[in-house]
Amino acid sequence: MIASNFTKLSSLLSRRKFASVLLLSNVHASKGPPSVAAASRSQIRYMSSEPKRLRTDNMPVKIGTHNGTFHCDEVLACWFLRQLPEYKDAEIIRTRDPAQLAKCDIVVDVGGEFDPKKHRYDHHQRTFAESFHSLFPEKRWVTKLSSAGLIYVHFGQRVLAQLTQLKEDDRHLEALYNKLYENFVEEVDAIDNGISQYDGEARFAVSTTMSSRVGHLNPRWNSKSQDTEEGFKKAMALVGEEFLDRVDFYQNGWLPARTVVEEAMKKRHQVDPSGEVVVFSQGGCPWKEHLFALEKELIVETPIKFVLYPDQNGQWRVQCVPAGPNTFQNRLSLLEEWRGVRDDELSKLSGIKGCIFVHAGGFIGGNGTQEGALEMARRTLQAAAQPPANGSG
Repeated sequence: MIASNFTKLSSLLSRRKFASVLLLSNVHASKGPPSVAAASRSQIRYMSSEPKRLRTDNMPVKIGTHNGTFHCDEVLACWFLRQLPEYKDAEIIRTRDPAQLAKCDIVVDVGGEFDPKKHRYDHHQRTFAESFHSLFPEKRWVTKLSSAGLIYVHFGQRVLAQLTQLKEDDRHLEALYNKLYENFVEEVDAIDNGISQYDGEARFAVSTTMSSRVGHLNPRWNSKSQDTEEGFKKAMALVGEEFLDRVDFYQNGWLPARTVVEEAMKKRHQVDPSGEVVVFSQGGCPWKEHLFALEKELIVETPIKFVLYPDQNGQWRVQCVPAGPNTFQNRLSLLEEWRGVRDDELSKLSGIKGCIFVHAGGFIGGNGTQEGALEMARRTLQAAAQPPANGSG
């Protein structure tokens, strides 16, 4: 009895001591600077909103998504997560049972909840209207996000860092992150949310999109087996292969072109004092998209008008910079009197040796040397700077 009573007394004293320490810590927090107290309360609220699942080291990580017919967005979302170390070996639980979903470490495309702090990423609730732009205002894309977009927005840079081995503070990683949303993930978001590319009825159907091909991996309506597990695995392999292909293309083709364009733009005043001509001395590359983006990034005040580069025959081209990425209009076209004229006749007309041609549309010309091509650009710039002969505007 004595031992029992002593144990009860010790337990009571321990509880009182804990309560006193807790009370004292709360008093100190409340008397401290407002920011500290607020941070303490915020942390408490954040912790209370965490899933109430107690983990142990041997518990498998679980990704939750819905069962039944699968779609491209949750397939891609799951594939993205599987590229991260913490989800690499995660078990994918496909269910709509709230009790089972509550046991998952992260849930996508089901559950009726979007809360990144709790790793809940559904987009089906009526109140959901998030886009890349709404979550990160510095981004321009306003397409409503699907579960693929939600996971990409929150984890995409880390996924790309894993796949490319680029550091997370590398600005090339940011460029890839933006490009792969615009040219890969946004399409999945739009299709899943029923957003058309354009207004009006389409003239023909496009049935070969990645979303369509994922959909075709579901069981047919009249198949004896309606089991979707095997199809879901095939779909993950399909979207993964395509995403990796795009990452390889943009990392090893698109990004090197950006580097070439950036270096040429930084040296443009060495080519011509106007700064309106750039030279790609190693040959042509996909430059237009990069030039428009880098003009903004580098704060180029005077728009670039011409690019020079050697062709496969060692001759030089002078090409006009278009007014925008999706137009055939030029910022400044080659001289009108040169258009459609070739070789010696063009050299005599222009007074520039080695001329080969100027296209009838005025957007590109050729010369045997870099100096000749540069002179064609300079003459055009000089003519544009002259006031009209009749004095009119």
